Amino acid sequence: MYFRSQRKFQGDVSLSDAIESDREGAALSLMDVIKVDDDMLENLDAKDAQARVRRCVMTCLTEREREVVTRRYGLDGNRPQPQREIAASLGISRSYISRIEKKALSKLREALEGE
Repeated sequence: MYFRSQRKFQGDVSLSDAIESDREGAALSLMDVIKVDDDMLENLDAKDAQARVRRCVMTCLTEREREVVTRRYGLDGNRPQPQREIAASLGISRSYISRIEKKALSKLREALEGE
């Protein structure tokens, strides 16, 4: 009876089981061989934060604020643009771009803190 019950566990492998030995004779375990990506959780957190910011940009901002923030910080995959370039392409002053950006960032901060 004991052997029959243990048969279902015979394919299980432990991470601490020795799989071979290195040149010095020390046993190498599966845990030693598997690469662990230590910054995986940080990357997941960063991706989650980026998704939240993008969602807030699309839902919380006006069209002009969205365009300024997207171009200013490169959220559309393009390079971030300086205020003077955005102002020239929109036909408004750089100081007005600064005010729009400041107001938009304030809205985003409030929306993200409220989530």
